[in-house]
Amino acid sequence: MYARLLGMLPVEQSCYWLATRQGYNPEPSLTGNIDCDVAVIGAGFTGLWTAYFLKELQPDLDVAVVERYVTGYGASGRNAGMVSTCLDHTHSLAIEHFGREEAQRLAHIGLANIDELGKFADDCDWERTGQLQVALVPKHIDDLKSNFEVAREIGLPGYRLLGRDEVRAELDSPLYIAGLYVPGGAILNPIKLIDKLKRHLLEKGGRLFEKTRVVSLDGRSPNGQSHSDSHTIECENGTLRARKFVLATDAYTHHLVPQLLWRFIPLYDYILVSEPLSAEQMEKLRWQNRQGIVDGRTFFNYYRLTSDNRVLWGTSEAVYYPPNKVDETCDHSTKHYQTLEDSWKRHFPALADLSFPYRWGGPIASTTRLTPFFGTAYGGNVIYGLGYTGHGIGTTRLAGKILAHLATARDDELLKLKMVTDKPFPYPPEPLRSLSVKAVTKSLQQVDAGGSPNLLLKLLDVMGIGFSS
Repeated sequence: MYARLLGMLPVEQSCYWLATRQGYNPEPSLTGNIDCDVAVIGAGFTGLWTAYFLKELQPDLDVAVVERYVTGYGASGRNAGMVSTCLDHTHSLAIEHFGREEAQRLAHIGLANIDELGKFADDCDWERTGQLQVALVPKHIDDLKSNFEVAREIGLPGYRLLGRDEVRAELDSPLYIAGLYVPGGAILNPIKLIDKLKRHLLEKGGRLFEKTRVVSLDGRSPNGQSHSDSHTIECENGTLRARKFVLATDAYTHHLVPQLLWRFIPLYDYILVSEPLSAEQMEKLRWQNRQGIVDGRTFFNYYRLTSDNRVLWGTSEAVYYPPNKVDETCDHSTKHYQTLEDSWKRHFPALADLSFPYRWGGPIASTTRLTPFFGTAYGGNVIYGLGYTGHGIGTTRLAGKILAHLATARDDELLKLKMVTDKPFPYPPEPLRSLSVKAVTKSLQQVDAGGSPNLLLKLLDVMGIGFSS
């Protein structure tokens, strides 16, 4: 309704992946009283991968997944479909956050993870194209060289520095002055992966209830009435009882567990998708190797081609809607759409008249260390994992494996990672949260405009919050 009032389509029609979904039929809602062994709340990547690994670990386990909307409605169905091998935002940040030894381990876990993901997602418009990081100003060249050196130090082969002519031979933008080829990354259609995970769940005997709103996790109804069974959660039209619950709701998590807001902040990214490019337009771009692209700014553009040669053009300049708002009123931003269109024209003036019929926003949960965190709530009955900060397609698969092992009390080497055992530095509450976001955003914009990190950003770096990295 809100989107229509703005003269925009609802996200199911404005998001390219959701709007072009073929023949989707939602599963029935939950009604009555349901019992299972493990219940998963949220049918995005985290929830469906958790269910996948639960059935891998114990095929006879009774697994039920509940989803408030439809599978893939949140960030999982609205992202860019760019898969990174890096589990932190950069390997340098992983060293800062976890130490060199663990950063090296994470790098190789990430490579193995994307190999395994590719085998499963080979029919989801999967393309192992690698990634290009591009420099727009001289400082970015230093950053690319640093990324190259760190990759070499932790044993990652195949990275290649590119000069101006070399990078423009890969994708011809007059703004490019250098580049770094990063092997291993991929692009895919995220909603096709969601749908395949759903089919796998049902084929393995799992249950899925869509359009099912969870009212309470702690056995309390909206009127405050308590229940003795702490293993029962209330849904809008029934109850769900399980030995363990896995909370896989990422940016929506505070709607059910408000106390976790200390550890993350909900933000919105915005994306455009163009009309299909003609052969002539493709020739102008020279984008024959189809890599995913990110530039060297803090608030960078990220972009890729779809399987039908549309340009997906997004921005990492995420917006915070106080106080911690995540709902359909945030799905569109005319300001961000205009900024994205202007940025496209600067990058590719030869295709300045390209139209972008699809445009949408999606919620992400950002932590101060830019990696997810894990834990338990309500006496250990609820297990959670969230905070992918825009790197969710690859990382959610590992999160699902971690959560499945936690839910079944099975040991695994992944559970020993500091990413799992240690919590990120907390965010302040409101009104300090809004003030902090504004101050950091302004500081980062000044860096992108050519300035040096100010005292605030340097202090955050010392605290291990590497937003200026």
